[in-house]
Order: sequence, then structure tokens, then C-alpha cells
Amino acid sequence: MSTWRNWSGTETATGVEVLRPASTDEVAAVVKAAAEQNKLLKAVGSGHSFTGCSVPEQVMIRLDGLASITTADRASGRVTLGAGTGLAKLNAGLASFDLAMANLGDIDKQTISGAISTGTHGTGAKLGGLATQVVGLELVTADGSVLHCSAEENPDVFAAARVSVGALGVITSVTLQCVPAFLLRAQEMPLPLGEVLDGFNELADGNDHFEFYWFPHTDLALTKRNNRVAAGVGPAPVGRLRGWIDDELLSNRVFELTNRLAVRRPALVPRINQLASRALSAREYVDASYKVFCSERNVVFRESEYAVPREHVVEVVQQLRAWIDGSGERIPFPIEVRVAAADDIWLSTAYGRDTAYVAIHQYHRLAHDRYFDAFEQIAGAFGGRPHWGKLHTLGADQFRERYPRFDDFLAVRDRLDPRRTFSNPYTRQVFGP
Repeated sequence: MSTWRNWSGTETATGVEVLRPASTDEVAAVVKAAAEQNKLLKAVGSGHSFTGCSVPEQVMIRLDGLASITTADRASGRVTLGAGTGLAKLNAGLASFDLAMANLGDIDKQTISGAISTGTHGTGAKLGGLATQVVGLELVTADGSVLHCSAEENPDVFAAARVSVGALGVITSVTLQCVPAFLLRAQEMPLPLGEVLDGFNELADGNDHFEFYWFPHTDLALTKRNNRVAAGVGPAPVGRLRGWIDDELLSNRVFELTNRLAVRRPALVPRINQLASRALSAREYVDASYKVFCSERNVVFRESEYAVPREHVVEVVQQLRAWIDGSGERIPFPIEVRVAAADDIWLSTAYGRDTAYVAIHQYHRLAHDRYFDAFEQIAGAFGGRPHWGKLHTLGADQFRERYPRFDDFLAVRDRLDPRRTFSNPYTRQVFGP
């Protein structure tokens, strides 16, 4: 028996049985045995979700034994890997084959199965989330069956299982459509928030990958534009000292200290944010795509993120700013805005619409409920869909209104897991009993 805790400390599980199968056949055997004993079972990745989506109630499967690339075809770009493979390990492994994922989020701590199952995404107006790069997967269902799923084989399960919050079974392997390894030129610079919002569509459409961070209580935003380089351009990475100062000292160590100060002296937060935003300096560098996409984030926080129709994102940010200014709340963490193309995955937050993501954060030692509730109301007025792994209060009735294929997903769930072997309090909240 063991105690499990997620990264942010928002969820724990005590007294659970821990199993570590080393193959798909072993996963099938332990799942079938658990189901026959009416035990509830969840597969757990890195525990990076803030919600209870992966919290085990009785039996926890760790997929550490399925954590490597098994096949890689450089000609086609198809790569198959174990579902427990961490993104950091995957990125390094793909680089050894001169391959890369077309898009990534901004951290690499998750496992591939956890990342796709919760709808993890990066930014790019013409690109989808990580799950859109999946062309096949292997799913162990509650009766111990192993389903091979793709657009051609079990297509309805494939449409449901790529973003499934672990409610359909245990994914044991994933096949990705990768691209030849590429370099990105990163251009980071602070700009007035008003200028960023006025030119948002031009910035989003004019760059391969665009995002910005706005510091509440200030008029400044940090913009990030990442674009593929022209042929013949080589890497020019950030220098070791500059990288340590920017990405470790300022972004982690000093930021931790300023957040601790915010706990003791909340009235100083606007001044702290103003100083932090003014300290931002422009920088430009060229490096391997995954090194540009991913950053080290060590300060513990709480996060909520909503996907809204892209055409409404400026209104959402403006309304959120007005609420913060009038609320008296003190928010030391920046607000992050990204974009994604529409896709056809049933429970993807970008299903059927070009999407913008607004992510809000609060330091883990500061209260967040009032802030997050207000944000949820603002985003909800525009049909916002919460990230499956980040904090929200919605249930099945609201999701049915916001996802056109929600009932189709539930029908697949009824077929694959009629006795709810893979349920937990979170799945019962978002999908019903």
C-alpha cells in the first residue's frame, strides 16, 4: 500500500495498491483481475494535473515499465512508444533519430499518455494540441481486451480515447506522427498590453508559435514569437550565464522569493509586478525546437485554464483585467495566452473551433478560489471549456452543452467500461456516474 500525491499538492491518495506492469499483456492481466474483483483502477503518470483526474481510489497502475521508444521510422516520421514515456525523455530520443514533435507545451514533466489524455497543448494558430499528433494507440479496456485504435481501426474509440481523461481504459502505447527535427528562432520582448491586444490576430497569424504573458496590476506583457529558421541557419542558443540568470535565477529562485513576500505583504504585489515587468529584457536565440518550447518551472502554484473561441479572447482578457482591478485581489503570477487550430477530437478543448487559451495562476500559499471562480464565470459566458487537468468546477451537464460529441463519448465509455472500473471522483464529476 502507498500514498500518492500530485505535483502541486492539490490531490492525494492513501492506502492504494500500486502495480507496475512491464508489458501490455501484464497491464491487461492486472486490469482484468481488478475488474473481476470490482476494484477501481487508475493509471497514473507524472501527477502534473491539478485536478483529480488521475487520483486512484483502490488500485494505481504505474507505467514506468512502458517508458521507451519501441519503433522509429525516419522516412515516415512514425514513432511508437510506451505510454509511460516522459516528454523530456521522448524529446531527447526523437532528436537522436533527427525527428521532433511538431508542437509542444511549455513543460516536459508529463508522460505522453497523461499529456494527451488531458488535452495538453502548446501554441500555434495552424497547429493542434499534442493529441492531434497521435495517429494510433493501444488501449486496454476493463475486460482485459487490447484495442488497436486509429482513424482506420476502431475509429470511434480513437476519436474518444485521444483525450479521454483516463475514463476508457489504460493506454499502453502511442504512435505519433513526427516531423524532421527543426530549429526555432525565439524572440522575446515586453510590449504594452494594449498594443498586444490590438494586434493579437496579426501576432497569432504572423508567427508559427505566439504567446504572451501579462502581469496583473501592470500595463506590460511579455511576448514570445517562435518561428522556424531559414535553410542554412544554425543554432545560436542562449549563453549559459544568461540562460541561468533568466531561466533559473529570475524565473524560479527570485520568483519564489517574491511570491513568499506577496504572502506576507499582499499590498506590495502591484509594486512587485511593476518591477518584474520592467526588468524584462528582450532576447533572441536559435535552438532545437523542444529546447525552445519547454521551460523549467519549479515554483509551486495553482492553475486554471479555459479554451475560448479565438474571436473572443481579447474580450476575456479585458474583462478579467477589469475584474482584477476592481476586486482588491493581489495576483503575483502572470496570465498566459496561447492559440490553437480547430481539431476533430471529441473532448479536445479545440474541438470544432479555432481556439485561444487563457491560463491563470496563483501561488500555492495564497488563496485562489475567488479569483478562479470569477475567471470561470467570465470564460463560461463565451462557451469556455476548461483544461481537463487544471482547476475548474464544471460537471457533466455543462460539458454536454459545450462539447457537441459529449454524448458520443459517453456511449463509448458505456460500451468499454460499463461497470466503471476506471472511475474516480473526478470522472464522476465531469462524466456522471
